[in-house]
Parts: sequence; structure tokens; C-alpha cells
Amino acid sequence: MVLLGPSVNSIRQLLALCEGYAAQRGLRYNATKSELVVFKARKYNREAVPEITLGGVPLKVVDRVKYLGHMLTSDLSDDPDLERERRAMAVRGNMIARRFARCSNEVKLTLFKAYCQTFYTCSLWVKFTQRAYNAIRVQYNYILRMLLRLARHCSASRMFAEARTDDFFAVRRKRVGSLLSRMRGSSNGLLRALAERLDSPLTRYWVEVAIGRAK
Repeated sequence: MVLLGPSVNSIRQLLALCEGYAAQRGLRYNATKSELVVFKARKYNREAVPEITLGGVPLKVVDRVKYLGHMLTSDLSDDPDLERERRAMAVRGNMIARRFARCSNEVKLTLFKAYCQTFYTCSLWVKFTQRAYNAIRVQYNYILRMLLRLARHCSASRMFAEARTDDFFAVRRKRVGSLLSRMRGSSNGLLRALAERLDSPLTRYWVEVAIGRAK
């Protein structure tokens, strides 16, 4: 369960509502398993965060938290989530290479597409460093080279063309395009409004990625 608010006071009010609802039903929230993240604006200078309590217990303030598998950080950086996905992809790639080493390239490519092209929540990557972005792209290329037993320095573009599979950029473009399409067709008015506002920096970035004009 996640509560979002624009201020400390709004979060306190939301927590009070939750506590009242739980108390009426004989339940109680576990404050030791709850965390607080303050999403900081670019010019955020405040060091101390006013105390917020749940059931009389102060909530622990953290810099990052995983929600539905996606890493959220206080500075809104996507680098930790890119690293999470890179590590997970490396594990899956090594598992395929180890267990299916004697299979044909066709089988390996099928497994590669199924296990290494998911890029979970990659359509939400907006604020990241070039280093983190290159790291996951290089990992993706390395796994396919390893599966096909190609030379380490062979041409990546040629490798994907001959394998007839999408490279890293193509996979991400498709994921972002799919997200925009689903948001615009959603029954949720807020999601539709966000996807249709071309003056929004986020929507503009998604469109640029989908058409191949941005990374």
C-alpha cells in the first residue's frame, strides 16, 4: 500500500484516515515494516524531515524503496532501477547459457527473447546517467554473444540483424510505445490526460523515445 501527498501535513492526514479505518476493524498497521520517502525537488535544501508517525511510532526515512518491483529513489534517479534490471538480466542470461548450452541457436534465441527482453518497467526510465544506461545495454549485447558463441568484439548491429531479433533500443521503443497506447486507451481519465498532454516533459520524452529520437 502506498500513500502519496504533496506535503508532510497531507501524509499525516492520510495516515490518520488509514489508522481510523483499521481501528474500526480491529486492525493495526505495522510501523516497523513501513517506510517514508521524500521525493526531493531539484533545489531541495532541507536536511531534516519533520517527524511522521504511524500508531505513535516514527516512520523510518529512506532514500529508496522498491514498489511493484520498481526502485523509487528520493532524487528520482532511475540508475538504481537500471542496475536492478541489469543484474536480474545477467542472472537469467547465465542460467540460459548454462542449462541450454547444447541446444540449437533457434532454441537459444527463443529463450533469449522470453527471458532477456522483458526490461521490467523500462518505459518508466526517464532520469538516468549515460553510464547506467550503457551498462545495461552492454549486458544485453553480451548475453546474446555468449549464447550464440560469437566473438566479444563482433558487430552488435550485425549480430541482431542476423539473429532477426530486436536490439536494446528497439525493445525499449516498443515498451514505451505500448505504454503510451495503453494510457491513451485507458478508462482512467488521469492516465489519458497525462498521455495526451504534449506540453508535458514526460509525455514529450516518451514520444521521442517511441519514434527513436531519444534514448
